[in-house]
Amino acid sequence: MSKNTEPKITEPKITEPKITGPKITGVLETALYVEDLDRSVRFFREVIGLSTMLETETLAAFDAGGQTVLLLFRRGGSTEDSHSDMGVIPGHDGSGPLHMAFAISADSYDAWCAHLRAAGVVERGEMRWRAGGRSFYFEDPDGHVLEVATPRLWPNY
Repeated sequence: MSKNTEPKITEPKITEPKITGPKITGVLETALYVEDLDRSVRFFREVIGLSTMLETETLAAFDAGGQTVLLLFRRGGSTEDSHSDMGVIPGHDGSGPLHMAFAISADSYDAWCAHLRAAGVVERGEMRWRAGGRSFYFEDPDGHVLEVATPRLWPNY
């Protein structure tokens, strides 16, 4: 008997948190860890169209729209704590194919798909969400699964 590996996708809903306290106002930074930082910087600048705000030998920071920053770290280049006169940033790293999504307008979806296909990215799939949103999944040069997603994907987007 074969096991059904297809995930059951149900309608998402917002539930209230179990704790009270200060509220999160958004995700500020998302990080991906890459083998070749120069190659990845070119991809996110030239294919995705993001502007760099900072580039070092181990890190690139991109304006990812709104108040969101995409950080690219050279894999293995940030495992030690970083000390400066401003304070300490704890060491971190990651491996394997990670996932992140870029918010796009519904009317730009087809243009984004055409642009990414013309750029020769590896396509991974598309979704038409029950609430009306659409997603196009593709890979960056390190095999991370990226997504461009329109509104009506989540109850809060």
